[in-house]
Amino acid sequence: MEQRIEHDTMGEVAVPADKLWGAQTQRSFENFPIGEEKMPPDLIHAFGVLKEACAAANHRLGTLDTRRYQLIQSACQAIRAGELAEQFPLSVWQTGSGTQTNMNCNEVIAHVGNAQAGETLLHPNDHVNLSQSSNDTFPSALHIAAVTALHTRLEPALTEMLLCLQRLETDNQTVVKTGRTHLQDAVPITFGQEISGWRSMLEHARDMIRASLAGLYELALGGTAVGTGLNAPPGFDAAAAEEVARLTGLPFRPAPNKFHALSARDGLVFSHGALKALAADLMKLANDVRWLASGPRCGLGEIFIPENEPGSSIMPGKVNPTQCEAVTMVAVQVMANDVAVGLAASQGNFELNVFMPVCIYNFLQSARLLTDCIRSFNDHCAVGITANREKCRHNLHNSLMLVTALNPYIGYDNAAKTAKKAHAEHISLKEACVSLGFLTAERFDEVFHPEEMV
Repeated sequence: MEQRIEHDTMGEVAVPADKLWGAQTQRSFENFPIGEEKMPPDLIHAFGVLKEACAAANHRLGTLDTRRYQLIQSACQAIRAGELAEQFPLSVWQTGSGTQTNMNCNEVIAHVGNAQAGETLLHPNDHVNLSQSSNDTFPSALHIAAVTALHTRLEPALTEMLLCLQRLETDNQTVVKTGRTHLQDAVPITFGQEISGWRSMLEHARDMIRASLAGLYELALGGTAVGTGLNAPPGFDAAAAEEVARLTGLPFRPAPNKFHALSARDGLVFSHGALKALAADLMKLANDVRWLASGPRCGLGEIFIPENEPGSSIMPGKVNPTQCEAVTMVAVQVMANDVAVGLAASQGNFELNVFMPVCIYNFLQSARLLTDCIRSFNDHCAVGITANREKCRHNLHNSLMLVTALNPYIGYDNAAKTAKKAHAEHISLKEACVSLGFLTAERFDEVFHPEEMV
């Protein structure tokens, strides 16, 4: 393999000749051969935004000349376009500050800019990292990546599914079925009402996610190494945040307290808590769907869902609720990620949290999995849900809890006796009620109307 020699403060390092990174990236690549998890592309994209914003702020404040600013800007745009993705090879399991990933970005931007200029104009630290520290850039890129994932991908996926549920809710308002509590028969409900519960869950989860963005809009930029802003010009934090907002179209702003912004990850914990709430709601929804679709002959069978693929390698004709299973597995993973994010965020020792890479890796995985599973479930399952009206009607009229409608006429205790007799003797509620002498057959028919109990 052809190599070139790069230098850093520790000396010379051999780097593959076809790579655009420098000595510090190469050292990290060699020193942390841990796992297969690499820094997420969304984080690298966020660094492309951040480095261009910082260069623009430095240029505006007079600390970076126009030529160097333009070179940095061009390289950052290439990063955001995904043109340099193979130049960011570092493991998640590196320094907890993310210093090597910050330097990976600095080195690649400098290399690309110098190649474009045809001369060495950019130094990774002196120009690309000007007015910055890994300690304020990484938490800032972390916030940019998190907000972007939620705002541009997860919320649109949720919106699509909410539209689907709204349609299903309207279409099924007249389908009366058995309600269930404790996995036992309860009083009637319309399928549309049941779906409205699913819709409202997702609306509440969406609102929680939106509420959590406030803390993520705060950027640590301008705090530099420990929060004091050493080596950053006055006004850099506001200028940099303004440039990030301009590039993303989102209301990023300077964190009012940089000591907090560097050492705490509570905003990410709060936001991931909203993702966990969404995961819990999706778990409930998917389980409801697969229970209601269970069968086709020996289960509840009250709804039909799309049949997407064969369900067994040995049982011919078997079809399983696979989209529901995928959603529930994603929910489990997100709940596990929430534990990791919470524990990592608690490790803010003195002036810096040093668990940031694992924080953002788990957060972005959760956001990506939730986005993808919502779209998949919506497209391959939810849109095709239909009520099995015949089975709903059959189950409804065989439910003993319809006896609740008789409470005003025969009292709670007598209604309980009616239900128990019907269950023990395998007879109808009407037969039980009449044989016990609580109502005549004619009076029973007058007051007993299951479809009106919703």
